[in-house]
Amino acid sequence: MKYIIATLGCKVNQYESEAMEQILQSHGHTPCAEGESADAVIVNTCAVTAEGARKARQTVRRLRRENPLALTALCGCWSQVDAAEAAALGADVLFGTGDRQGFVRAVETAAAERGAGESVTKLDDPFRRTGFEELPAGAYAGHARAYLKIQDGCDNFCTYCIIPYARGRVLSLPEDRCAAEATSLAAQGYKEIVVTGIEIASWGKDLKNGKTLIDALEAVAAGAPGARIRLGSLEPTVVTDTFVERLKKLNVCPHFHLSMQSGCDETLARMRRKYTTAEFFAVTERLRAAFPGCALTTDLITGFPGETEEEFSQTLAFIEKCAFAQMHVFPYSIRPGTKAADMPGQIEKSEKAARAARAARAAERMQREYLTSCVGKTLEVIFETESDGESRGHAENYTETAVPGNMPHGVVRKVKITGVRGEMLVGTAL
Repeated sequence: MKYIIATLGCKVNQYESEAMEQILQSHGHTPCAEGESADAVIVNTCAVTAEGARKARQTVRRLRRENPLALTALCGCWSQVDAAEAAALGADVLFGTGDRQGFVRAVETAAAERGAGESVTKLDDPFRRTGFEELPAGAYAGHARAYLKIQDGCDNFCTYCIIPYARGRVLSLPEDRCAAEATSLAAQGYKEIVVTGIEIASWGKDLKNGKTLIDALEAVAAGAPGARIRLGSLEPTVVTDTFVERLKKLNVCPHFHLSMQSGCDETLARMRRKYTTAEFFAVTERLRAAFPGCALTTDLITGFPGETEEEFSQTLAFIEKCAFAQMHVFPYSIRPGTKAADMPGQIEKSEKAARAARAARAAERMQREYLTSCVGKTLEVIFETESDGESRGHAENYTETAVPGNMPHGVVRKVKITGVRGEMLVGTAL
């Protein structure tokens, strides 16, 4: 069977698509080469915003036009929460966010029986799931870093977010399995393991044995003592003094993505976030004291319902105070099915975009300042690509870094940083 997998949304979706691809290839199936017609078109969908849902529909329609004889199979968050709409697109196989291995088997069966069988739909209740579904860990295609998913689901129920309804409650990969998967990845030669999940700060909550995220990270480090560990997005509430003291003892990358969303306490309360700006700032100070020169990155939503100009001004002042190395700035997008979609004080699209642009300008300046602060330092870089006599990779602080010459894929070298080029560092390999 020749297949196409299209992936929308977050890194967890990308990880799960890569895992499904590993399963498909282990069964003898092959990805379509450019210009070939597919036997099966698989779309791993995203539902985090209304825009994500629109892109899912658009992607399905485009791939069906390009592969009119192919089987169409949908999975992911959008097909979980908007199943009727997904089914209306004519999917031959429709799953949600559960049982990815069962989804692959259903695709194989439906492709073998093309034209002879009924469409297959399997949508469970994500809140009734028990136990973490293990999938093959590894790298996204062409990457030098390996990805290890240790957690799924979310119990936060932020007012703007549909993901708990798509993914269900927190489920964790047991501690011994974290270590075993890390050992396997290290044995394959990976020098960096990215620990990922929907909300990794909640790891262990379902295990009810008193263990928390730092225990999982220590297990990963013990399983792969030669690899560096990069953390996925963190809820600030997990970054306590004890967490940081234990984290300092691990070979962890000095790059921390802290989920912020707003720099105004009143807006954070409407979002149902579980911290104040004072608590968030204390976390940034704690990390910088423990990891001098670390890169702190974040997400920001502008134009959340009820956000006044004064509240947005507070946010602008707060991001300046935090001095982020990089920010992902998004205008608020109404997501049907969330509490925020029905809140009063919805803001005009043009104003949301204007605020996003103002925040983005501040973010660009802070990023330049952070990159400039790296000049003169020596950073450790994992090289991933090479073209035009130049090799590129990511330093431990996750800044893209370029050096002249050809570096083998996956090699780790110390690089003396000599300058900044756009959003990239440049230097000389030592």
